[in-house]
Formats: sequence, structure tokens, C-alpha cells
Amino acid sequence: MTVQSVDLTNCDREPIHIPGLIQPHGVLLAINFSTLEIIQVSDNTVKSLGHQPEDLLGKPLSDLFDSKQVDTIQACLNGDFESLNPLDLSIKRQSKTLRFDGIVHRCDEVALLELEPKKTKGKADFFDFYQQVKGVITKIQKAATMQQMCQVVVQEVRKFTGFERVMIYRFDEDETGIVIAEDTNQEIPYLDLRYPASDIPKQARQLYTSNWLRIIPNANYEPVELIPKENPLTNQPLDLSLSVLRSVSPIHLEYLQNMGVVASMSISLVQEQKLWGLIACHHSTAKYIPYSVRAACEFIGQVMSLELANKEASVDQDYKMQLKSLQTRFVETLSQAEYFLDGIAQMGSQMLDLVNATGAVICNSDRCISIGETPKETEINPLLDWIKPQLQDNLFHTRSLPHLYPQAESLKAVASGVLALEISRIHQNYIVWFRKEVLQTVNWGGNPNKPVEVKDDGSLRLSPRKSFALWQQTVSGCSLPWKDCEIAAVAELRSLIVGVVLRQADELASMNMELQRSNEELDSFAYVASHDLKEPLRGIHNYANFLMEDYGDILNEDGVAKLQTLVKLTQRMENLINSLLHFSRLGRAELMHQQVNLYELVQQAIATLTMSRPQDQIDFRISQALPIVECDRAQVNEVFTNLISNAMKYNDKQDKWVEIGFVPKTRKQATDPYTLYVRDNGIGIPQEHQEKIFQIFRRLHGREEYGGGNGAGLTIARKIVERHGGKIWLESTLNEGSTFYFTLAAEEI
Repeated sequence: MTVQSVDLTNCDREPIHIPGLIQPHGVLLAINFSTLEIIQVSDNTVKSLGHQPEDLLGKPLSDLFDSKQVDTIQACLNGDFESLNPLDLSIKRQSKTLRFDGIVHRCDEVALLELEPKKTKGKADFFDFYQQVKGVITKIQKAATMQQMCQVVVQEVRKFTGFERVMIYRFDEDETGIVIAEDTNQEIPYLDLRYPASDIPKQARQLYTSNWLRIIPNANYEPVELIPKENPLTNQPLDLSLSVLRSVSPIHLEYLQNMGVVASMSISLVQEQKLWGLIACHHSTAKYIPYSVRAACEFIGQVMSLELANKEASVDQDYKMQLKSLQTRFVETLSQAEYFLDGIAQMGSQMLDLVNATGAVICNSDRCISIGETPKETEINPLLDWIKPQLQDNLFHTRSLPHLYPQAESLKAVASGVLALEISRIHQNYIVWFRKEVLQTVNWGGNPNKPVEVKDDGSLRLSPRKSFALWQQTVSGCSLPWKDCEIAAVAELRSLIVGVVLRQADELASMNMELQRSNEELDSFAYVASHDLKEPLRGIHNYANFLMEDYGDILNEDGVAKLQTLVKLTQRMENLINSLLHFSRLGRAELMHQQVNLYELVQQAIATLTMSRPQDQIDFRISQALPIVECDRAQVNEVFTNLISNAMKYNDKQDKWVEIGFVPKTRKQATDPYTLYVRDNGIGIPQEHQEKIFQIFRRLHGREEYGGGNGAGLTIARKIVERHGGKIWLESTLNEGSTFYFTLAAEEI
């Protein structure tokens, strides 16, 4: 029998699930699931079953097993074979009966029946199994810490199996592994030694997740071929992923030989469907473990897997309580803050305590706030741009940023470790925590770099390491690792922040609705009040005129003067009511947007004002570059009319001028609305009165001074500007002049 050797330059590509070979401590039968005919067999049936392989091919299972056993096998294939394995099977061979542990699996239309000769007489029952494992389970559950549980498991598994060394091997995020518990009678301990990810390739990890237990009784075995070589149903190599007897990768056998290991067994430890670690058992001579003992060990591994979450939850319990307390304070501070960034920044050093960081930045699209030791602001944005595509579930974390992002080599003194949280992609809100570089010494089990061998034909081959003695390495560019509880705290923090922001948004929406309702009621009141006031006011005005006409010759001069004053007061009152009515209508009237050339609009406003005030000699300076914008033409015309009219009236200079223009925009402001202005060289407005002038009917001068007026013009102008989504403000110097600025948040053309 010739077995083709495997020669790979990349262990991760080795097809270990389809070797076409099995280990010799059992027999494999591949069966057509529909017909129960044998379609493939291992080439060791003569020794184990007393039949030539060729004599079994194409034959029904009933040629080997009696009808009752065939029914049991078929029932197992149709049911949950994982819970029914192993089957107690027997084959009569001449004068004696061969007894087997039958292990059944199914892959599509092919059923695998693996037969391992029983080493002991009798059938193990549930009571025997229970007696074996109940004490171990109790110890696992009572263990106070993860480390205590691991030590209990390695000691008990070693008692069950008699292996010389039993270890628990835990995988880290980078897929390297470390021995965290060990029970052995060997002189050289492996405890606390680390092993590279390449020692257990990716496809091997996948199979460990599918199969809870893997055994190699003798690493020096001669592999057994399958006959025929390919599966007749698919014309492809038979998938042995679920096979207990599946042959071992020659590279792994060489690895075991280099370690001085002849027999091994591994039990998977799985948490949330991910391989957490292995219970690894080693022996320096051949050692077969019966299926019943293996089943007990597998069950222990499953119980430990279930307990992993409980034990990890108890790790750093005090620290986790501290994180919870910080989270509570964080939310309280954020709830009371007016602005999101400021609320987070108020936490100060507590932001760092939340994940035991040495620096943090809180960013949005406009600015960054730094706490503690962080990279420079010019280095933050490129780092964020690199982090964003790396985010998973709004989080990214690494303890070795320079290894992933070479540009960060210069930042490692303050940012070797990074933990980033995306709060809002739309608003570009991020929190990034940093940790300093900490030089570390890592203890490897041998040099972690696989040696490259040059073969006779000049090709290269990666070979397993030949030494597993202590090999120390100093690692730079790394921080202390982020703990799971810290990462969980940050993930929970995002939910809390979003909750606060949503609650604030609800409160703001409620306030806006209430404000809108109040404004509508106020507008309605002003409209009704204006109409209701006009009727009696007209009566007063008319009757005052009637009295002067009918009784003017009877009344003395003082009486006539008083009636004339009454008429003037009614006229002023009507002007105030009309202004109030106009102001209330502005709040209800729909804006009629259209393209408006502001240069032409200003010229028309000036022409109208000049006609009504021909006595004023004023130099009007208009920028011909005034933009074209989309706005309500009539209302914006009123803004310019009110501002220009005030600039004309409130001016006592000999040479009066009014300038109308806009503030040029930078390239960065290209999409911002224009800022327009009306500037004069008039009397100016004292600083303490600059906000009051926008209050309705508020005048700073006597009723008849500077041409009079009712004090509603600026109030109306502000209302119009705000309805266009803009704002209005002024700059003024007493006796030198004023400049009124305003924006219109409408699209510029």
C-alpha cells in the first residue's frame, strides 16, 4: 500500500477533511443512505471483520449485521445520531462474536458507520456514566474562579484517562494560544507558554468546533486507505469532517513527533459557537481511550463550556461594578448638558477611568475635544478615516495599532492601544480611547516562526517547529489588552447615549409642538384683537371729527385742540393695530419662493423710499454683485425697505450714505448662505439697547423724533428673516453708524 505524502507551503490550505485515509484503530463503512448498501470501506476489514474490502462493496448492511442491528442503525440515521452514539454492535465471525462501538454520522446522502473494537466486556450504562462525571461537575460548578475551574478539569481528566499531561489551552483574539492550566508528571511544564496561531490552522479550528473530541491513539500509525478512493455517489473524495477515525495531517504528526508526543486527545471548549480553547492531553507512548471514557471527557468539556460565561462574569467583579457606577454618572451628566460633546467632555478623567485609558478624544464633524494624553488633532482625523471601515457593531479595538496601521508607529508612545466607539455615522460623532505602549516579554513554547526547508528540487516547505523549549520575545508597539468587560461597557455606553439623545429629541419635539401651538394661538389672538379693536377706534375717530365740525364754534381753542389730539391718537392707535395685524399675518402666510435678483430688488426699494422722502439727500452705495436667491420676493423686499428706511431716518450727518452689500464667502463656506448687510453712517445705537430694538413697538427716541414711527419695522424684519431660516444681528458704534447683517437660508442660484 502506497500513501501519497502531503507537501504544503501553507498549512491553512491543507484539505484535512478529505484525506482519503483513516487511523487503523477502527473500521469505516460508507453507506448509501437510501439503500443501506456499502459503497466505500477502509482497507483493514480483513483483520477487523474477516472480510475482504471488495467482498463488502455493493452489499447491504444486512450481510454484516442481523436485522435488529440494521434497524437500530437505520433508526439512528433517521434520528439524532449525536445523542444515540455509540451503538452496541456485534458481528459473528466463525465461532466467536466480535463486539464494537458503532459510531454513526450522516453527510448528505452518505452515512458513515465507524466501528471501534470494544476493549472491555459488557455495555456501559447511564448509571456508570453518571458515577464517573457527577463529582467532576459538582467541582466545576463550585469553583470560585475561572482559574480554579480550569485546574479542576485538567486534574479530573487526567485521572479519567491516565494521560501524562493534560492542559487547558485558551485562544486569544489574534488566534495565538496560551496554556492556562496544567496537570502533568513530566519534568518540563508548559504552563503559561504561548503558541502561535499557525500551530492550529484555520480549517483545524473549524473541525474542532464541529467535533467536540479528537483522539490519536498512536501518532506512529500507518494510515489506512479507503476503497474505492473516491465516493461513488459524488466522484469526489469522501468528506470525513465528522469522522472519529479521520487520518491526521502528516504535518501535525510531524509536530507531535517533534514534541515527543505519541498519543493525544483534545476536547473542544466552545462559547457562543466559537472555539474558546481546548483540553489537550498528551502521552509519550501509544494509548487508546475507550469510547465510554471519551464520552465522559466530552461531557466534561461541554459542561465546562457552559460554565465559561458564568466564570468570566465573576472575573473582575469589583471592577465591573465600578464601570457600572461610572456609566450611571456619565448618563446623568449627559442628560443635564445642553450640547452632546460638552456633556461628554464634562466627565473629564472619568472618561478615562471608564476603560482604564490614558487618553481620549470626543469628535464630531466640526471639532475634537481631547482628554489626557492623545495624538495631535492633525493626526486624529487620518486615524479616524482608517478606523471607520474597520468598525464592527459600531466598535473597533486593538492593543497593537502600529502593527495594523503603520502610520501610527510615531504615535505608539500614547496610542499603541485604541478603542473606538461610533455613536452616529450621520453626525460623525465618535469617542476614541487610547493606551500607551507597554514593552512586554512573551514566553513562547519554542520559536513561533516556522522554519522554511529547501527541498532537493528547490521548492520551499514550511515545517513544524522542532523545539518547544522556552523562547522569550520582547514585544513593542502594544498596550495592555482591553478587557472584555471594558469593551462590553463601551458597547453598552452607546446604547445609553442613544437613549439620552432620543429622550432629549422627544422633549425638544414636545417643546417645539407646544411652542408652535402657542405661536398659532398668539397669531390668532393678534388677528382677532386687531379686527375687534378697529371698530370702536373708528367710532372714536369719527365722533371726534363730528364734534369739531358741529360744535367747533361753541368750543374754545383748548377744547378744539384736545379733540384734534384725540384724532391723532386714534390714527396712531390704528397704525399700531395695523402693524400688529401685519406681524401676526407674517406667521401664518405661506412663503412664495421664487428666484429673486437682490440687486434689482434693492434698487426698486430705494426708488420707492426716495419718492416718499424727496427732501433727503443720501448717497446709496449698492454692490452690483448682490446674488440671486430663492426667497419670498415681497417679504424680503420689506426687510430691505425697513432697514434702508431706518438708515435714512436715523442719520444727522451732513453727508449721509447707506451701503447695501454682502460678505464674500471663502471656499470652505461655498455651500453656506450669503450674509447680506445694510450699513449707514448715522447716529448709531448704544450697546445696551441693541437687542431691545427688535422688540415690537420699542422706540429709543421720542414719538416725533427722526420722522416718527411705531417701532414695529425691525420686529417684522426679524420675523421675515427667521421664517426664511436665517438670522439677523447688528454691529453699531454710537455717533458713527450701524450695520445690520442678515442671512437667508434659502438656495443661492
